[in-house]
Amino acid sequence: MSQHLSEQEIIRRNKLEKLNALNINPYPAPLYPVSQYSSDIKNNFSEATKEHYANVCVAGRIMSLNDKGKVFFIKVQDSKGIIQLYVRKDDVCSGEDKTLFDELIKHLIDLGDFIGVTGFVFITRTGEISIHAKSFTLLAKSLKPLPVVKRDDEGNVYDEVTDPEFRYRQRYVDLIIKPDVKNVFLKRTQMVNAMRTFLNERGALEVDTPVLQPIPGGAAARPFVTHHNALDLPLYLRIANELYLKRLIVGGFDWVYEFSRDFRNEGMDRMHNPEFTILEWYTAYKDYFWMMETTEQLFEKITLTLHDTTEIKAGENNISFKTPFKRISIYDAIKEYTGFDVSEMDETKLLDVCKQLNIEADNTMGKGKLIDVLFSEKAEANFIQPTFIIDYPIEMSPLTKKHRSKPGLVERFELMINGKELANAYSELNDPLDQRERFEEQSRLMERGDDEAMFIDEDFLRALEYGMPPTSGIGIGIDRLCMLMTNQVSIQDVLLFPQMRPENTTQEA
Repeated sequence: MSQHLSEQEIIRRNKLEKLNALNINPYPAPLYPVSQYSSDIKNNFSEATKEHYANVCVAGRIMSLNDKGKVFFIKVQDSKGIIQLYVRKDDVCSGEDKTLFDELIKHLIDLGDFIGVTGFVFITRTGEISIHAKSFTLLAKSLKPLPVVKRDDEGNVYDEVTDPEFRYRQRYVDLIIKPDVKNVFLKRTQMVNAMRTFLNERGALEVDTPVLQPIPGGAAARPFVTHHNALDLPLYLRIANELYLKRLIVGGFDWVYEFSRDFRNEGMDRMHNPEFTILEWYTAYKDYFWMMETTEQLFEKITLTLHDTTEIKAGENNISFKTPFKRISIYDAIKEYTGFDVSEMDETKLLDVCKQLNIEADNTMGKGKLIDVLFSEKAEANFIQPTFIIDYPIEMSPLTKKHRSKPGLVERFELMINGKELANAYSELNDPLDQRERFEEQSRLMERGDDEAMFIDEDFLRALEYGMPPTSGIGIGIDRLCMLMTNQVSIQDVLLFPQMRPENTTQEA
């Protein structure tokens, strides 16, 4: 990509040449002995602890620089926040170095550059905890200027860069100028760690399963297709890891889980990205009733870990994760919000209901997909508080055990929160003959034009024929859960690098 340099970028490159001419390395070796971080200093420094901060070493990016004559006040941002430096020429150099320092700090240093200083911590006359520099080192020269934003005295941005194209494509800049963005991803890691701890403490085993699969199984979705040259065969990026995890239950593990990176070749919007993260786990000798109780406990723990309360704010809604959660069948949910009892309807009648409700549907959609679209379009958005939608029709759930007492249904739930699905769980189908029939029905739907219908996985069927104990499994969307827990409205805001269209190479990078 050819570069079209702005005036500011040309100026910075000229400064780079001057630094080299003065034998000042603009990119010195990476070792720099950082001993303290901004937030640690600002949170813990006092008269009682000042001896501990008599010799500190910090490094960070210059976010502001004020020339007060013989003294420079510089604010640097490290990974924990922003702190002020008090830099006086007489303290950091002597003799001829003073002239060199004048040239460096007055003419060659820019906002965005990385510097390191050693010194001692003190409180200025205005009451700000600062570092009195005793040495000063340029660690990396920035060749592109940061976007101009307004900040308060603490460095917080209040005139934010809001262009999504800029923010998502240049996430590295977004993270620099907007501390709240970084906090979202810190919360995401905290959330995942809480989930992992919850499972590990209960004896679950974390595993890894293939991303490249010969058959895209475990969900109804359109896959990405690739090709393996050495084996000369097509492969698929996984749409789910379910069938591999259930193979492990067949193999003798009682409880396995995986944070799975999955890929679905589908549309993109504020709730969907073609690659996403999902937690799936499978537990032997359990059913969907046990899974509902365990899921309630997990979500309550996550909320307490991140927010120290079971109450959170999501947009305009106040949501409570205090257990137990509400439960309602999918048929009752559709009836409540459409007025139609669809429990005994065939495809023809379901198509007619969709037409009456102005829902787009066609003859390629089987009974299960028609019921799914009815619920999604007319009922789903109404479930704000955590609610288990339970007891789905068999046609919607080809991997789920038939209901023990309700003919035509399966033991499945989806967890709805703030009008969106957050989790999907079953009492798993472990009858290999029934499973084969379900796969064959999916194959017939594929022949009718349903490009999201499941493939027949012969190896998975063979595994079931060796015997799989009664099992319950669940998938939890990590990205959507992070959106909820951090009060974000778009999935792109909880993905560090969301998928985007190719950048226009005729534009400036």
